[in-house]
Amino acid sequence: MITDPYAVLGRDYARSRRPDPRLADAVTHALGDARSVVNVGAGAGSYEPDDRSVVAVEPSRQMIRQRPAASAPAVQACAEGLPFPDGAFDAGLAVLTVHHWTDVAAGLAELRRVSRRQVILTWDQAVFARFWLVRDYLPEIAAHESRLACLDRVVDELTTAGQTPSVTPLPVPSDCVDGFLGAYWRRPEAYLSERVRAGMSGVALLDQDVVATAVEGLRADLADGHWHRRHVGLLGRTELDLGYRLVVT
Repeated sequence: MITDPYAVLGRDYARSRRPDPRLADAVTHALGDARSVVNVGAGAGSYEPDDRSVVAVEPSRQMIRQRPAASAPAVQACAEGLPFPDGAFDAGLAVLTVHHWTDVAAGLAELRRVSRRQVILTWDQAVFARFWLVRDYLPEIAAHESRLACLDRVVDELTTAGQTPSVTPLPVPSDCVDGFLGAYWRRPEAYLSERVRAGMSGVALLDQDVVATAVEGLRADLADGHWHRRHVGLLGRTELDLGYRLVVT
């Protein structure tokens, strides 16, 4: 039986986690000339290309229900057991999902088995730990993420399997449409919203008493201008490297 951790967490995912067109362009470019794509951990369908054949794999029924009617067909299954024959797809896509997998080695092995090219969006934990939200308000995020499989683990697994992955930084636009954890780096007021935070698993899965204390600290720093004085160098920037990385085999 497939458990559904997003039964509550993912209730508003389709609204808060819409694809950003600039990030979508980077993902599409990374897919290259692949004509068939399996999107593993597909969620509500963000970043699925609409100009090629796509099959989505998603374990959460809650997330599948939020997929638009015109989106690619979705199969309820887990990354560790993909129900497809060997080499069924030109490319395998995994966007901000590997850290949720129960068995990362098995999931990546399955992705390699069913696709000839892999495109994985993850993040560098060391870089992300320097993000002001994590460093100054919620260091618990970094502590939690240290137990997750992110960039280093993905690269290690692929390299051990005999592949030579390329790693490309994916800067976050200042007006990023997708509401993932680092999206509001130049719009700090957004982190005060419970609805916005609900779409960020890195925050939503923490002790909410800890989150509430951090939010009140941020609220006070915004009210008295401390945040803006400290981060004045960010205010004129249009993008920022927060550690998000595209890994392509």
